[in-house]
Amino acid sequence: MVDEVLVRISRVGSVEMPLPKYQTEGAAGMDVHAATTETVTLEPLERRMFPTGLTVAIPPGFEIQVRPRSGLAAKRGVTVINTPGTIDSDYRGEIGVVLVNLSHEPAHIEPGERIAQLVVAKVERARFELVASLDETSRGAGGYGSTGTR
Repeated sequence: MVDEVLVRISRVGSVEMPLPKYQTEGAAGMDVHAATTETVTLEPLERRMFPTGLTVAIPPGFEIQVRPRSGLAAKRGVTVINTPGTIDSDYRGEIGVVLVNLSHEPAHIEPGERIAQLVVAKVERARFELVASLDETSRGAGGYGSTGTR
């Protein structure tokens, strides 16, 4: 049995969407839907915020990450532009999903279509300590590509 985190959820807006749910026993993310009444066309490279009709109360120490649906991205070139998006535990507004069409063709998002997935994740808080220097590592200050290409 996997531990569960209780997240309180509310519906908002005029379009009633299903609550997020896991599609399989081993799924990490729960699908959310476009709370629209009409088909929305995303032109190539166009981005748009889609309402989900949902608000959440996430317990302190957790976040919800908004991630793309792999099928939507692979089949139609539509993805979440700020992935993963973060919903903080103190946010109480409607969950919005910013989709972008990275294909060369218009993409049509239907009312109620599954547009993203939500992943509940534990968050650790950090405290920064200013020091004169950092310990040495074998990588050092090597940046992008410094560890090789294979």
